[in-house]
Amino acid sequence: MKHTGKLNLKPENVFYYFEQLAAIPHGSRNTKQISDYLVGFAKEQGLEYYQDDANNVVMIQEATPGYENAEPIIIQGHMDMVCEKESGCDIDFEKDGLKLYVDGDFLKAKGTTLGGDDGIAVAYALAILADEEIEHPRLEVVITVDEEIGMLGAESIELPMLKGHKMLNIDSDEEGRFLTSCAGGMTVETTIPVTYMNQKGLSFTVTVAGLEGGHSGSEIDKEHGNANILMGRILKYLSDRMEMGIATLAGGLKDNAIPRECTAKILIPAEKKEEMISSIRSIEAILQKEYAIPDPNLCIDVTEEKECEVPILSYAAMTKVIFYLCNVPNGVQHMSMVMPGLVETSLNAGIMELTDESLKVISSVRSSVSSRKDELGDRLQYLAEFLGGETEISGSYPAWEYRAHSEIRERISAVYKDLFGEEPIFEAIHAGLECGILSGKITDLDCVSFGPNNYDIHTPKERLSISSTERVWRLLVEFLKRSK
Repeated sequence: MKHTGKLNLKPENVFYYFEQLAAIPHGSRNTKQISDYLVGFAKEQGLEYYQDDANNVVMIQEATPGYENAEPIIIQGHMDMVCEKESGCDIDFEKDGLKLYVDGDFLKAKGTTLGGDDGIAVAYALAILADEEIEHPRLEVVITVDEEIGMLGAESIELPMLKGHKMLNIDSDEEGRFLTSCAGGMTVETTIPVTYMNQKGLSFTVTVAGLEGGHSGSEIDKEHGNANILMGRILKYLSDRMEMGIATLAGGLKDNAIPRECTAKILIPAEKKEEMISSIRSIEAILQKEYAIPDPNLCIDVTEEKECEVPILSYAAMTKVIFYLCNVPNGVQHMSMVMPGLVETSLNAGIMELTDESLKVISSVRSSVSSRKDELGDRLQYLAEFLGGETEISGSYPAWEYRAHSEIRERISAVYKDLFGEEPIFEAIHAGLECGILSGKITDLDCVSFGPNNYDIHTPKERLSISSTERVWRLLVEFLKRSK
């Protein structure tokens, strides 16, 4: 059945289903509604389907005539998206859909992330399953939840219903580049206890803003500033020059998105106002010079509030907080010596929150070398314990190891060359993919990851190329046709 969405884009079915998905809130941990939508789709199409307690969904469509003896193909992606928005955007990601619009060759969402990562995989899968004219072997569509917060869906899903051992993971964002291995990772939550005291003074809100941010896997080597880490540097700069207190501190929304903003409420003696503002402008100039290329719009906003008496961190607690932010590992730690240009080990201090009891920092750790991933976790634990705190590790997932011989890699390479007249590029990626976890659940899994051009994912600048989406659609359809 053919459908045309409100935006009237081609391929019609692909963008129709993308629009349908975008209208449903589907951030990580908020996937019940979109999971039920997929189940409803499966029922309408008369498909065999499975929905587990975590909201993962599997849909199975039997082979078209002439393909009954062909090996099944698994099509895989995830239904959750990273929910980031611009300051002032009034969308409630828990309740509201996205506001899509077209800008030239790009599909975007007003003021928010687009969710092309990984809504486009789901849209491709639904478009294939709904089109009776597409020839294909048995299709086993696996759509997971909570990939963006540690691949939790892939970790929990059980797949005894699958017969296939060849998988197309549609969770990459550069057309013509096919991924064959990826880093493993984990989430580390650090908790450092703090105490407060009441203090009178003049309060100011200080915000690090204008940073580019980005995906902490694919963008970590671009040297974009981390707002949480930069705030630590700013607070250190101020505390070295004047009496100062910290009342509030918060930055970042997702552990796997490089924080674009961080805000602190500080307290200073009223007579130090001019000195404080002068110091802010000095450190701002220093940072703007250092980050002129990766973050040309970096700025430090300062808003004067009022003279008041508020709880601020005790001197000992403030010292620990600033010490942590100035010394915690962040960014690229090791480059690969096996594959030049590839990040081997990194981490991203993605979420920071100062509560009544503690400083909490959630970091995304990645490495293609398991021992270095573990060593980085040990360093975070040691630093936390040195400051009287602790760490908790969750969402650990293995690396997806390179397969020397891959039939699916050879087949998709041949189709790509025939369609577009150029050689595809096969490479590893530092960002995590579900292929590693699923390789441990599906015997002898042979897979490749790819997708259309999708830029600035995990940021409100995210934009999906319409023409690239059409070309990858042609690739998918032709690949299935040749899988007889």
